[in-house]
Amino acid sequence: MNQAPKIQNFIDGEWIEPRSGHYLDNRNPATDEVFSKVPDSGPEDIELAVLSAQKAFPAWSEKSSQERADILYRIADGIEGRKEEFAKLESKDQGKTVDLALKMDISRAILNFRFFAGAVLHVENESTQTDSNTINFVLRKPVGVAGLISPWNLPLYLATWKIAPAIAVGNTCILKPSEFTSMTVDLLTQVMKEAGLPEGVVNVVYGTGAHAGEPLVKHPEVKLISFTGGTETGKKIGAWAGALNKKVSLELGGKNATIVFADCDLSKTMPHVLRASFLNQGEICLCGSRIYVEEKIYDQFLHQLIEQTMLLKVGDPSDSATFLGPLVSRAHRDKVKSYIDLATKEGGKVVSGGQVPKLGGGISRGYFLEPTIITGLSEDSRCIQEEIFGPVVTVSKFKTEDEAIEKANGVKYGLSA
Repeated sequence: MNQAPKIQNFIDGEWIEPRSGHYLDNRNPATDEVFSKVPDSGPEDIELAVLSAQKAFPAWSEKSSQERADILYRIADGIEGRKEEFAKLESKDQGKTVDLALKMDISRAILNFRFFAGAVLHVENESTQTDSNTINFVLRKPVGVAGLISPWNLPLYLATWKIAPAIAVGNTCILKPSEFTSMTVDLLTQVMKEAGLPEGVVNVVYGTGAHAGEPLVKHPEVKLISFTGGTETGKKIGAWAGALNKKVSLELGGKNATIVFADCDLSKTMPHVLRASFLNQGEICLCGSRIYVEEKIYDQFLHQLIEQTMLLKVGDPSDSATFLGPLVSRAHRDKVKSYIDLATKEGGKVVSGGQVPKLGGGISRGYFLEPTIITGLSEDSRCIQEEIFGPVVTVSKFKTEDEAIEKANGVKYGLSA
């Protein structure tokens, strides 16, 4: 058996071993096989990355917008030239289908670099004349070293959504990707180096939140934090960053509502509801995980939703006919399944799915789960109030527009509400 390849931290333009020498297993969620080893980095690695980013900051921030934009455009071209490689790697890393990776993640990563490259070439300054003797004006300057923490569900897309604006305006940065999905970022470091990005402008330190993420957030020389991930982790990061007066951006969980009124055209509505419910196995914070349907068409809608959900293929993410691949890890699949089991205890009814499918061949050990529809839950149930982050939707009815709005707003999340 071939040994799984080890990826390395990317610091000061070089790929280097974690100081501890320790690595984490990175498993292909479709097969349960270890297909790479990821550095289990710690504070020493973060310190090296910070020193590298600090050293690179003066020269990078003093480059003209055009010089920085030219490099970002070359990075975009580099991703585009290897987009099939990126898509296949992301599918093995995260479990999404190759087709979805190409259409969404990789294409958006390319667009992120091109958009922000163009944006810094067209900056408008603001000024306000308060009286005949005074003018106030806005002067925007890069802040220094940015700490970027990206999630596992859209690993390349959201990593580039942080890197591109940070470096376009003259900051340098340290990215800490999810330990579950690090392979596409490793390929990105190759593309950035080939594009001529100066050493130290982008550094990548892999590892867990506890070992690498926390010391990155708490480092006094990291002036800005951007985090996308779970709400509970976001609360901790907000507190740590606030104690040091850092600039901070948090994109956290969602429990978003899809509201369906009786006057809709169901033939046009249903494909969008299915996509919003189950795209990327429901592992998107913007997914419509709560569906509210006007009472007049509730039975008709539910019948069609069940019927069309049962047609969605669960299977090998490399198969173009597959709609749902595996969830990102066995532990996450088990967590999502536990919510389905909880729903029945809370008085709900699983009307479709809810089981681990029996798949043969090389994917028999993968972390798959059927797309699941649950009805009959009260609004205060945990399955309606908490983010499940999997292929699970609840369906409820409403009579009036005011009732629909009240239910839609009846959770603590506000991300796409």
